[in-house]
Amino acid sequence: MQRLIGVNTWVWESPLTDANLPPLLAKIADMGFDAVELPLENVGDLSAGTVRDALGGLRPWIVGAMAPGRELVLADDAVVLRTQHYLSACIQLAHDVGAPAVCGPFYAHTGRLWRMDAAQREQAYGQLRRNLAPLAAEAEAAGVVLGIEPLNRYETSLLNTTAQALDALGPLLGHGVGLALDTYHLNIEERSSAGAVRAAGEHLVHLQVCGNDRGAPGGDQTDWPGIFDALDAVGYTGALNIESFTALNASIATAASIWRPLAPTQDQLAEQGLAFLRSARDRSPGGAP
Repeated sequence: MQRLIGVNTWVWESPLTDANLPPLLAKIADMGFDAVELPLENVGDLSAGTVRDALGGLRPWIVGAMAPGRELVLADDAVVLRTQHYLSACIQLAHDVGAPAVCGPFYAHTGRLWRMDAAQREQAYGQLRRNLAPLAAEAEAAGVVLGIEPLNRYETSLLNTTAQALDALGPLLGHGVGLALDTYHLNIEERSSAGAVRAAGEHLVHLQVCGNDRGAPGGDQTDWPGIFDALDAVGYTGALNIESFTALNASIATAASIWRPLAPTQDQLAEQGLAFLRSARDRSPGGAP
């Protein structure tokens, strides 16, 4: 099954704005990528017209950033409302630029950790469903899907595995909500990354890929053949999107715990990942798209 190959602009820049977007997207297109992940870190950073003009032939996906103060569970009503307004802006941008999904850990700010017993976890899941429900309806009406991303145990204590996400999201799945998986988190939390993809099944709407060290995919410990086979088995037609980060940006390096360069240059990280994913794609029976 042939898929687009994309990259997140966090490989180079944070935040992404109307000012730095055009030259960065031109570089990404020149490298040979088919798609791009556009993080909307702050409402107003990106305008739809600028994005559309800069995309060229790149297919866009929107990703959200759950900074401190963005919470949909165990938070004051005002905090939840502000978070909903932020996610509404992400949905609107996705609709306006033709992105099929808005993806991220849309439940609590990244790095928020707390202990829960079984009853407390179910209570938190119930709050998540209630506070996501209006956003799910909004996304569905806009022709966009919210891809909810489980994170590793060091970044959240709420949703770490595919099984937990399926349990938590339950009735919302297929109604403006799906799952966004990231091979970095799968490598930490799942007994089998391929098994997690198969468990997500039809609800998998987005996949981010990188090496087990958060560097370029390929040449690392990840079971890439197993993952690719699982993607074929579940009929995943979305993109393979490289998500990595630069250690040169203070805020993003701290948020993602990137303390050292993951490649000689950020361009090389992207190019190496693209070469690996393209080679794997072109070896499949259907050839390139």
